[in-house]
Amino acid sequence: MRLAIIGTGYVGLVTGACFAEMGNIVWCVDKDKKRLMELKEGRVPFYEPQLSEIVSNNFREKRLLFTDDYKKAIPDADVVFICVGTPPREDGSADLQYVLNAASEMKPLLKNSTIVAIKSTVPVGTCDMVEDLLNKGRKKKIVVVSNPEFLKEGDAVRDFMYPDRVVVGTEDERARKVFLELYSPYTKRGQAIIFMKRRSSELTKYAANSFLALRVSFINEISMLCERIGADVEEVRRGIGTDRRIGMQFMYPGIGYGGSCFPKDVKALIELGKRYNMDISTARVTDRINQLQRENFFKKILNRFGGRLTGLVFAIEGVSFKPNTDDIREAPSLYVIARILEAGGKVRVFDPIALKNFMDYSGLYTGENKRRIYIAKDYYDAARSADALVLITEWNEFRRPDYRRLSKIMRRRIIFDGRNIYTKEVLLENGFEYFGVGI
Repeated sequence: MRLAIIGTGYVGLVTGACFAEMGNIVWCVDKDKKRLMELKEGRVPFYEPQLSEIVSNNFREKRLLFTDDYKKAIPDADVVFICVGTPPREDGSADLQYVLNAASEMKPLLKNSTIVAIKSTVPVGTCDMVEDLLNKGRKKKIVVVSNPEFLKEGDAVRDFMYPDRVVVGTEDERARKVFLELYSPYTKRGQAIIFMKRRSSELTKYAANSFLALRVSFINEISMLCERIGADVEEVRRGIGTDRRIGMQFMYPGIGYGGSCFPKDVKALIELGKRYNMDISTARVTDRINQLQRENFFKKILNRFGGRLTGLVFAIEGVSFKPNTDDIREAPSLYVIARILEAGGKVRVFDPIALKNFMDYSGLYTGENKRRIYIAKDYYDAARSADALVLITEWNEFRRPDYRRLSKIMRRRIIFDGRNIYTKEVLLENGFEYFGVGI
C-alpha cells in the first residue's frame, strides 16, 4: 500500500519505518526541515533499539521517504496516519491543535477513497471531530479510523512487529478490510486485530495506560506500607504476582513512573471524566501516589543527612525515565536532582544514553546550577567523591557494580536504590548503608 505518516516523532517514525519494512511505500511528513535532513542522512533524532537500521535500509530502498510537503505525500495515499503530538494543557487535558492542523492541511489533497487513521493519543470524540472537519463541504465522505499505538519506549520496533493486539476503531466495512490487509504481516502468529467503535478505541488507549500506571502506583503504595510495618515489598510482590490472575508485569516497586505517556494519559483520563461529570478516582489516586513516591524517596535522602544537604555530593545514576531510551520527559530523576540542588547539594550525573537530553531539555542544567552539576563519563566517575549514590534508572550495566571499587572512590558508602536492583545483604556485607523502596 501507499501510506502517508504525519509526524516523524516517536510514534510516527516507528510506524512509518515498520510499515516500510513490510514493503509498503511510506511518505513521512514533518514541518521540521532539520529533522528531515537528519533522517535522510540516516540519523534518528532519538534513541530506540533497531530503529536506525530499519530507517536507513528502507530509505535506501526508496520505500521510506521524507518530505515537508503535504502535496507529495497525501494525494496518492491509501491511508494517512496522523501521528502528531497531543501535549497536555495546564489542566491536564490533551491539546489537539496539531491534530486539527494536520487534518486541515491534508483536507484539500485527499482523494475520496483515502482512509485517515489517528494514531495520536486523543480524547474520546476526536475522530468524530476530525471526520466532520474533513467532510465539511465534501460530497463523498472521508472515513476516519481510530488506530491507537501501544508501543513501549525501548521495545517499540519489537512491539510494532510482534504486537499483542491491534486495535482499530471503525464500523466502516471497507476500512475494516483495508486494515485487515495492512496489518496481516504483523498478525501471522495469531495476534488479534480487534475491531470496535471509534469511541471505544479512543478510550482503550487511555484505559490501558492508566491501568498499567495504576499497577505501578498500587505496588508503590504497598511499599510505603511495608516500610511502616516492617514487611518486605519484594516478598509481598512475589506473593501476589505469582497468582496467575495478577501476574508480575508492572508490579515493580520504585521511585515512580514517568515518560511521555503514563503521566499525560492518567491526567487526561481524569479531565475526560470531569467533562462528563465523573470523578475517575482510581486515576486521580494513581497520579497522587506517583507524586508521593518521589517525595518519600527524597525524604529518605534528606533524613539520612539530618535535613541538611549543603555541600554534599550525590552520584545520580540514570536520568532517563526508564532503561533503553533517552527520553527524560517526566523522569523521576528530574524531581530528585531539583530537590537536591534546592537543598544546597551537588550532583554528579551519569546516564548511558540520555545525558545530552538532560543537558539540553531538563531545564536544570542552566545558569548557576551548572556549577553544581557535573556530567560524568561513566558510572564510577559519577560515584567519585560522592557522599551517596542514588540509583534512579535500572540500566542493566548498573546492576552489578564493583563494590570494592565503589568503596575506594566514594567519600561515604551510602546507596539509595530507587529501583531495588541491588541486594541489600550484599551491600551490607561490603560495608554500605542501603536504602531501598519498601524493604
